[in-house]
Amino acid sequence: MFEAIVVGAGHAGVEAALALAHGGKKTALVTISFSHIANMPCNPSVGGPAKGIVVREIDALGGMMPKVADKTALQFKMLNTTKGPGVWSMRVQSDKDAYSAMMQDICKNTENLTLFEDIVEEVICEDKIFKAVRLQKQGILEGKVCILTTGTYMDSVTMISAEVTPEGPDHEPTTKNLSESLRKLGINLFRLKTGTPPRVKTESIDFSKTSLEPGASDFIRFSEDTNIEDVLPPSEQVPCYLTYTTEKTKEIVQANLNKSSMYSGVVRGVGPRYCPSFEDKIVRFSDKERHQLFLEPLTARRDLIYVQGFSTSMPRDVQEEMVHSVIGLENAEIVTYAYAIEYDAIDPLQVKPNLELKEIDGLFIGGQILGTSGYEEAAGLGMMAGINAKRKLEGKEPLILKRDEAYIGVMIDDLVTKGTKEPYRLLTSRAEYRLLMRHDNAEKRLIKYGYEDGLISEERYQRYLNKLSNEEALTNYLKETKVSYETGVNDYLNTFGYEENSNTSHNAYELAKRPGVEVKKILELLANEEYDSETIKNVEIEIRYSGYIAKARKEADRMLKMDNMKLPQDIDYTKVDNLRLEARQKLNQIKPFTIGQASRISGINPADIQVLAVYVKQHKED
Repeated sequence: MFEAIVVGAGHAGVEAALALAHGGKKTALVTISFSHIANMPCNPSVGGPAKGIVVREIDALGGMMPKVADKTALQFKMLNTTKGPGVWSMRVQSDKDAYSAMMQDICKNTENLTLFEDIVEEVICEDKIFKAVRLQKQGILEGKVCILTTGTYMDSVTMISAEVTPEGPDHEPTTKNLSESLRKLGINLFRLKTGTPPRVKTESIDFSKTSLEPGASDFIRFSEDTNIEDVLPPSEQVPCYLTYTTEKTKEIVQANLNKSSMYSGVVRGVGPRYCPSFEDKIVRFSDKERHQLFLEPLTARRDLIYVQGFSTSMPRDVQEEMVHSVIGLENAEIVTYAYAIEYDAIDPLQVKPNLELKEIDGLFIGGQILGTSGYEEAAGLGMMAGINAKRKLEGKEPLILKRDEAYIGVMIDDLVTKGTKEPYRLLTSRAEYRLLMRHDNAEKRLIKYGYEDGLISEERYQRYLNKLSNEEALTNYLKETKVSYETGVNDYLNTFGYEENSNTSHNAYELAKRPGVEVKKILELLANEEYDSETIKNVEIEIRYSGYIAKARKEADRMLKMDNMKLPQDIDYTKVDNLRLEARQKLNQIKPFTIGQASRISGINPADIQVLAVYVKQHKED
């Protein structure tokens, strides 16, 4: 018997399985194909707005995606740098083949982890307690806990126009039996849809008609374990390109809408709002004459370009016309045609904040099966499912990340509190306290959890403590140091339009709060070369935004008080006096764990929360 069984080896599955195995648990990882472990069936990239911060959070918790993404990246880029640090986010253009190959190697060589190349057809439970899974070829596999991370493979079909094929991404097998097994257990499923664009031969593109999209010129990374020698230097990174559709592209789509899987009635599932098919863009934004597309390398091993933003389910001949109408792609050769994919997902309202099903003890859910979209969201959910399954095996309290603590916490709270009817995507706008959850401070927020669970090494943790000590030392130095006019500080301030008296001295910390003033320059004026650039940058962010950070922290603490007020799980809300009918229905459906979670349920108003607060107080007194 295994202690844990993970079903599916996509981005969620590998993080869940590795978290359990690295935590010392005897773990089985079941995958349809060893060659498709951590496959990237859609866009060949990791990170982006909000998503990049999730990858940093996974790193702080001890996950693998950040390390592998760094080492197999073709290009590195930091996004939104012209805006505030609350929305800075890193993105890498990944080598699809190299990423999957490295993850395969890690999984095959991890102690406590056993791989099975098979299909899970049934989840076996007794008295609402997980017991085992049944494999298509190898029979019964027993375990104490199980994590389902089937992604888009459960009862999936791919669609190109009216051509519907029962299969998963990249022509992989699928199974209806697992879906039927879950329904028999009383688990609610619903259909979702996503899609992918065509891939074209690199040499068939006229890049002279497109715009170059270079990467970062300096060293950046997802993982604090990545060194500069681990990644491609800027001079060797592979460029991406920007191009546009034309009026002709629009005309082709409009003339063939009835041939699209989506608009001909073939698609039953709901697609992603924030990553729509191209024909959906044409319908929804009919006034736009053109749409931007990014031409991204798929892998260094093959001559392929991914046409980002051109997802479609049009027939192959129409796809040919569409591609050839794009600037620079007039003679492009399509290697892989675009398709839509529809699959079964689990209603997230059935899941606890620790990602365990409410009605089945020991059965956890992670990744796209929970109604999300994106590799990063999947990996974050897989990481948390793995950590909490491990904690359950050890008889420990679950790890529930709060909304002011991690984007992963925001995502899980959104899913289990509000549910979703479409593929959920993380956005910076979903986080009320995004200034507290930045790219630069993921370690400060989360490394303690990774260390406690044995997923962060002692050496890594000590490095973090040293870094924290350096930042505290620099902050204290700036607070205690005066910068006099004799150092040239007045001349420096004059460049920003600050008029200073010739004999004025300044507190270095207060000086650093001024717009435009750099801590690095202050230290140069003081002839202080003690601190490295990363320490300087992190301290500068904390100083410059200290007022806003303090305000956000105060608001978050107010929310935390409500999240600390527990709601008993045996409450029958139909019997709670003074609650509105809608509130009773919603509360009985979701069964929130705290007053804070209840306050975030759609349809619950402040008066309902007051009633619940009184009820909790009376319940305690009783």
